[in-house]
Amino acid sequence: MRLTTILFSLMIMSMFSLAKADTLKVGDVAPSFELQDQKGVVHSNGQYHGQWLVLYFYPKDDTPGCTTEACAFRDEYKVITEQNTQVIGVSVDSVESHASFANKYNLPFPLLADNGGEVAKKYQALAAVGPIKFAKRHSFIIDPEGKIRKIYRSVNPNRHSQQIINDLALLKNAGML
Repeated sequence: MRLTTILFSLMIMSMFSLAKADTLKVGDVAPSFELQDQKGVVHSNGQYHGQWLVLYFYPKDDTPGCTTEACAFRDEYKVITEQNTQVIGVSVDSVESHASFANKYNLPFPLLADNGGEVAKKYQALAAVGPIKFAKRHSFIIDPEGKIRKIYRSVNPNRHSQQIINDLALLKNAGML
């Protein structure tokens, strides 16, 4: 019983220690990133200037919720990209893990390997339980100028891609697209 209490306390302290003092908010410039995808290609946020970007963080390749979310983005990929929007997934898994996951489910978008969790930390999407780090299921819509236009801190993997499509339409109707 005591060990469980200690582990729980460590988990809570780790989560708070990874939180950033300045919380990201809508209108902020999106933190920079430069990471390899499942094919070894380096992606940076600067290369997406001029188009919208859905940057979604997820905990682990080939797990039930993450597979559901990734496959939903795959199934809606054409609808999303027709809105001048790119989809990018990010987790702390390796390039090799991403390659296997992307191939298994025919994912048409980049999965970036944030092995050390530095980018997830910048987006306040990093969690840790003791020495184990993982990305929280958080997403961001970033506009063509590199500013955050929507933040999702609570994501349902079954409905998230449709939520993104709906919110992109709302941003467009508001004159932001």
